[in-house]
Amino acid sequence: MFEQTFKNIDDILHKDAGCSSELDYVEQTSWILFLKYLDDLEKDRKIKAELAGKTYTAIINPEFRWEVWAAPKNGNGKIDLNKALKSDDLKDFVDLKLFPYLKKFKAEKADTIEYKIGEIFSELKNKLQSGNNLREVINLIDELRFRSHAEKHEMSHLYEGKIQNMGNAGRNGGEYYTPRPLIKTIVKVVAPSIGDKVYDGAVGSAGFLVESFEFMKESKPLSTKDIEVLQKGTFYGKEKKSLAYIIGIMNMILHGIEAPNIVHTNTLAENLADIQERDRYDIVVANPPFGGKERAEVQQNFPIKTGETAFLFLQHFIKILKAGGRAGVVIKNTFLSNTDNASVSLRKLLLDSCNLHSVLDLPGGVFAGAGVKTVVLFFEKGSPTRKVWFYQLNLDRNLGKTNPLNENDLAEFVALQKTKADSLNSWSVDIANVDLGNYDLSMKNPNKKEEAALRDPKMILDEIQTLDQESAEILNSIRGLV
Repeated sequence: MFEQTFKNIDDILHKDAGCSSELDYVEQTSWILFLKYLDDLEKDRKIKAELAGKTYTAIINPEFRWEVWAAPKNGNGKIDLNKALKSDDLKDFVDLKLFPYLKKFKAEKADTIEYKIGEIFSELKNKLQSGNNLREVINLIDELRFRSHAEKHEMSHLYEGKIQNMGNAGRNGGEYYTPRPLIKTIVKVVAPSIGDKVYDGAVGSAGFLVESFEFMKESKPLSTKDIEVLQKGTFYGKEKKSLAYIIGIMNMILHGIEAPNIVHTNTLAENLADIQERDRYDIVVANPPFGGKERAEVQQNFPIKTGETAFLFLQHFIKILKAGGRAGVVIKNTFLSNTDNASVSLRKLLLDSCNLHSVLDLPGGVFAGAGVKTVVLFFEKGSPTRKVWFYQLNLDRNLGKTNPLNENDLAEFVALQKTKADSLNSWSVDIANVDLGNYDLSMKNPNKKEEAALRDPKMILDEIQTLDQESAEILNSIRGLV
């Protein structure tokens, strides 16, 4: 039901003059979806309060509740077309009354859902120019239910799919949607536990925090205290871009974290020298944007000056980890071998201050539409690196949008990483054997024979076909924006 509803909503938004891209589709679907979710949440809270013999105080004032302005019902449980706002009346109510009312919630305490409501509606605006289109979207979303665990799970899964489409449609500055199987694998290896504070300074749509939440929920039977800790004192993030920030908040709320500790700020604007012990975290999981170029004044916040955004983030992550803290960070594989002063200095900093115990070498195509190759650095802060275990992910197919990475692809890595065992795809390197002049970590797999000079023609043709399909899709999406 959710999947077809989302498709129908996209069809309506595509016709509206105020929505021109997948980015707009996700943004506009999100705020309406959020208000319907909030209505269901209030109903659940009211039932719980009544069962406990308590009086429930609603979050939203009566005239702004979903069942009043969006979907007033008749005796049959259907939307009462005589009472429901429509056309210009609906658009005017949303733009001139609803959004201004919801913005005022920002005055509440930061660790409440009320505060997050204010943050969301301070950043967003209704872009639908047609009140009739808005009415159609509201009618579709009203049919969705978020009451049972199964309903919430299905909806959050499909919402992730919409976020993925948004990421692929709006990539710029090295920012790509991180495949969910890769995030799950990183979280499994870093293994956050109840009581850890988990941080992503480039939070985006909050995929790493969401998967950490799911992992920790399943780690053991949860007490009431555990649930409270997960809700309010576990997950932290920062995000620079407005839309990603809002999507990240809503993604976490729709997954069950009611008041995410996500801040709208430029992480790199913070001077590393100002980070104190109270600011540090037990876990860092992140895929910082790569390829971006930071201004000189931003670079002044870091001891190792570089314009490469991801290298500044890596310095930030090392600094903000507690002693004994664990991290899993995605970065371009050129980090392992670049010979410029900043790269060499950063590798030295990492190896001297942290135990870089594992490196996952990923093939090209992991990030759909991007040919860039990446690695995942797994490290623990507090003691220098003595030995690094490398795993090279070798697949018998080309990855792409129609043939993405899956969890089975990474199963061997997860199994072998526990013991750092050697295999055809894995090996270890003593830091004593690393050139201390450049700290080059670009090690070749000693257990793998050199590939033949000539590739299989079928593999070449398959790769060409995949690239042609992706190029056609990108061109079509560009034409759709013109």
